[in-house]
Amino acid sequence: MSDIKSLCEDIVKWIRDRVEESGSKGLVFGLSGGIDSAVVAALAKKAFPDEALGIIMPCHSSPEDEEHARLVAHALKLETKKVDLSNMYDSYLGELEITDNILALSNIKPRLRMTTLYYYAQIRRYLVAGTSNRSEFTVGYFTKHGDSGVDILPIVDLLKEEVFELARYLNIPDIIINKPPTAGLWKDQTDEKEMGFTYAELDSYIKTRKAEDSIKERIEAMYKRSEHKRRLPLMYRRKG
Repeated sequence: MSDIKSLCEDIVKWIRDRVEESGSKGLVFGLSGGIDSAVVAALAKKAFPDEALGIIMPCHSSPEDEEHARLVAHALKLETKKVDLSNMYDSYLGELEITDNILALSNIKPRLRMTTLYYYAQIRRYLVAGTSNRSEFTVGYFTKHGDSGVDILPIVDLLKEEVFELARYLNIPDIIINKPPTAGLWKDQTDEKEMGFTYAELDSYIKTRKAEDSIKERIEAMYKRSEHKRRLPLMYRRKG
């Protein structure tokens, strides 16, 4: 427990330092009802008790997601705002050519959320905190310029198993900890089903570089394919 306490204190200090050095006042973040956003919310609240804002952004989402987000907010005594993006999403789709590409359609949602978070960041002079962990970041399980469109990533060095450990230390409600992780992009979608392996298998591979051949190949392919997500845009430089 002392290690997780030290880790928590270190992240909270890191958050304060990053916000203060930027001349900002606090943090804004999406509150999805999932474990990663709950942990980031708890850390943000510790860092800035009076300047932490969680935005609940349903977009044809499961009502349970909002229910769980509000449960987290209540447990943390966290200020929240709700911005329902469903009508905006529908209106935007009405201006686009029709497609059955589910990822193209689904990735609009986190990009609308990113825009919403930066709106509140601008008017409050906050930084936007992202919720990606090391496991997701390794295989590119996030939307480019969506949930990766942030100013700081407080838990990006934590494996998913460490996020769970930190959640328990921070007294995140059990129902949040125990539910299957999901990005909530479409009905019955879960992270592990979409990735094709479990977080336990992914975390084990990251730590040991060992896994069943089929899983190892899939993880390494996802890492390579998502490299562009983890770097700045490629920039042309003149020779000489």
